[in-house]
Amino acid sequence: MENLQLWDFRFIDFVDVFLVAILLYYIYKLVKGTVAINIFIGILIIYFAWRLTDYLEMHMLYSIFDGFMKVGIIALIVVFQPEIRKFLLLVGSNIGGKKGIFKNFKFLKNDDQTSTDVDAIINACNKMGATNTGALIVIERNNNLDFLTNTGDEMNILVSQPIIESIFFKNSPLHDGAIIIDNNVVKATRVILPVNNEKNIPARFGLRHRAAVGITEKTDALALCVSEETGQISYIKSGEFVMFKDTDELTKKIKEDLG
Repeated sequence: MENLQLWDFRFIDFVDVFLVAILLYYIYKLVKGTVAINIFIGILIIYFAWRLTDYLEMHMLYSIFDGFMKVGIIALIVVFQPEIRKFLLLVGSNIGGKKGIFKNFKFLKNDDQTSTDVDAIINACNKMGATNTGALIVIERNNNLDFLTNTGDEMNILVSQPIIESIFFKNSPLHDGAIIIDNNVVKATRVILPVNNEKNIPARFGLRHRAAVGITEKTDALALCVSEETGQISYIKSGEFVMFKDTDELTKKIKEDLG
């Protein structure tokens, strides 16, 4: 009993446990709703079994779990490649993105940055929803989406309600695909977005919604979808559908997320 020092708990140990808890929480958020969540739970079970067999000195079982844990890091990189990429993207965005800690350095600051006209975007979505005109709008935040612009047509048009409605007009040559908005400017149209095939999305949502989930999972962008079948407006952030009561609340949520 003399060697059992349960109360020898330093402040740094508390910080250590707290940081591990935060890390596990964010890892869970990254894999939640995907097939990777079951793999994540399985890895946790194996880890605790590994520690338990070591503590109980069950040498045979411990050697099996120990062998798995030693080579498991390679398997983790392969299995969780999308989630690891998203986690690193999240860290990089918060530190070095447009709104990260380096934003105060003059050589990284964009003096021409203007606020996005959210009201014009929502009014256009309402108008398109009333006529069952499908639309997919991506609003850029910290992560640069220039890697997607070459999949469509590069533009430099100031955001306004008539512009957005004319782009997605059914007979318009630009209506197919997504548009990307950055600093209140439509920077590209007819953009092809990565489609999410892993997350369980209700059958009533189509390819536009899967593309919106895909791009918001891989970047910190925001996405608005207008259903061609129902005219319903959907707001997607971080790969998740954000619920709202009415367009006023939706406008407020987007402005807060962009702020």
